[in-house]
Amino acid sequence: MKNRNPRQRLVVAITLVLSLAASAAWAEKLEFKQCVETALAQNPDLSISHAQIEQAEAALRQAQGNRLPRVNLSLTAMRSDDALNAFGLKLGQQRVNPATDFGPAALNHPDAVNNFNSRIEVQVPVYNGGMVQSYIDTAKAHVRAAQSGDEVARQQLTKNILMAYQGVHTARAYIKVADEARAAAEEYVRITDKLHIQGMVVKSDLLSARVNLEDVKVKGLEARNAEKAALNQLALLLGRSLDEPLDVGAPVAPALLAGGESDLRRQARDSHAGLRALRNQIEAAGAQVGAARAGKKPQFNVMLRQDWNDKNLGIDASSYTVAGVLSWAAFDGGVTNAGIDRAEAARSELKAKLRQAEDGIGYQVTDARRRALEAEEKVAARVANLEQAKEAQRLVKKRYENGMGTMVELLAAQAQLDKANADLVASQYELAVNRAELKRAVGVLAADTL
Repeated sequence: MKNRNPRQRLVVAITLVLSLAASAAWAEKLEFKQCVETALAQNPDLSISHAQIEQAEAALRQAQGNRLPRVNLSLTAMRSDDALNAFGLKLGQQRVNPATDFGPAALNHPDAVNNFNSRIEVQVPVYNGGMVQSYIDTAKAHVRAAQSGDEVARQQLTKNILMAYQGVHTARAYIKVADEARAAAEEYVRITDKLHIQGMVVKSDLLSARVNLEDVKVKGLEARNAEKAALNQLALLLGRSLDEPLDVGAPVAPALLAGGESDLRRQARDSHAGLRALRNQIEAAGAQVGAARAGKKPQFNVMLRQDWNDKNLGIDASSYTVAGVLSWAAFDGGVTNAGIDRAEAARSELKAKLRQAEDGIGYQVTDARRRALEAEEKVAARVANLEQAKEAQRLVKKRYENGMGTMVELLAAQAQLDKANADLVASQYELAVNRAELKRAVGVLAADTL
């Protein structure tokens, strides 16, 4: 660069600016709702949730399939010279010859017989004490529970996206505060240097002003790194590569959920997907109790079978069998009763967990509402503090410029102003997150109703 003429340096500078502008233009800008939609389609956590729903739906189809008849096809090839088997195979092939097959030698020492048995068998469940229906009810409840669990994951993901999305805007607000503080610090260095030359301040004041400037520069670097971290966190939630440029649209401002604490707790008990999932699990456990009790009832099934037996592969010597089987476990050593007790204990455990979860959700709603209201008060207080800090800094700066104040006072006033700016930014982020958390605790958080 040193060997280039001014024109060449200007071309390089323009090229660099254009390349940076192009890079910024390539960054895809997503609004909050777009971020949520993208994450719901690509986030790995929701892929797990979707897989759990698919498993539950497959289990339901499996349970429903137990109601239908089963059809089995089989082909068995056999060769035997066992006396009983050989005679039975000939008999099944309907080719026993009384003249040659009933002699002692033929019966006791038969020649080997080949047999191909082709069979179609149909098993029809008629009555099973309600066991199959209990399995179906269990599977349906698990499907509903999985769907409710998916909704819980969606709402938690929506909140996480809001935190990362607003985190970007918060970091940029901190960058703005840091830039303003840096401009002020640079101005202090300029003023102090001028006053030092005039002999109005000591050199230590100039050194303090320069130290303050370096501290402010570090804070600016930290704010810019926080912006990058928030963008990276958002990219991870969206299921995107960190190498893909990403930018955010307008900031979001969730509204405070209307209603008092009692109303919101009641709404949470009715609306929270996590509680619905537990209630569905209790329904499934109740169906499991029914399935266990079905073991004490009789079962009746019908079997229909069509056979063909031939010494060669074919469909000769046709025969059929029809059977009805009634079974009842009169005594099983207490196994069935133990299974019933176990199923009822599992249901009782889930009921206890539901009561515990309802209390926990109620506390979360109360705490989230309290924090959301507190955040509103904080924002109002921070706005007032900022105005007062600005006026105080202006007065101290004026006194310092007139040689009536000290560098310590000036830096203290500026530090108070910087803190007031930062506190306002933090309280605005806290307000958005706490309002979103209240909606999540109640179970109504969604991008469309933020």
